[in-house]
Amino acid sequence: MNTTSTTPTTRAAPAPHPDLARRQLLGVTLLAAGLPALVACGRKPPKAQAIAAGASVLALGDSLTSGVGASPDAAYPAVLQGLTEWKVVNAGVSGDTSAQALARLPALLQTHQPALVIVSIGGNDFLRRQNASTTRTHVRQICTDAQASGAQVLLVAVPELSLMAAAGRLSDHPMYEELADELKIPLHRKGWSTVLANERLRADTVHANAAGYAQFVQGLVGTLKDSGLLV
Repeated sequence: MNTTSTTPTTRAAPAPHPDLARRQLLGVTLLAAGLPALVACGRKPPKAQAIAAGASVLALGDSLTSGVGASPDAAYPAVLQGLTEWKVVNAGVSGDTSAQALARLPALLQTHQPALVIVSIGGNDFLRRQNASTTRTHVRQICTDAQASGAQVLLVAVPELSLMAAAGRLSDHPMYEELADELKIPLHRKGWSTVLANERLRADTVHANAAGYAQFVQGLVGTLKDSGLLV
């Protein structure tokens, strides 16, 4: 009897449906595109360097820094000095705009050689309805000039002028968070917005009283610790 050897045939796998293949390819592409964003979201910004005891700290600002509405020893730079071992220089000038603070900064940096500059400026620009982009440019320049001197910078958000503000509901102007993100510097959020929205913490509609400055400093100390500037 004749026998014929047969070789088993391998059946080819069916090709994936075109729609399924497209969906799989799209999923891989979206996953790859999303990985950098996921990594960025999970990455914490680097901690700031702790400011040593006895170091000079420059508090640059306007009337909220100079302490209008309270006695000099209740102004926030004086309260901050009392809670830390820093020498805090009160460089607040009532009525100052961001342009005026920027003009004063070089002499202040040269005189005091601060390890840290706390920048709280812009409120008078908003009250006078000056151009917001110009204010942003000035505040940004203040921060970068301070950094160029070798100082670290902490930016303090200032409330924006709005209809809600007129009703006593204050919120930070968004440019401060934008600048902090851009320059990778710590930001103290909602400090003045919280204080100035509370009648019991105000001397008038735009200035804190002694209790208000004390509360502001409590929040500021928290931000300083969270950022690593204060240990």
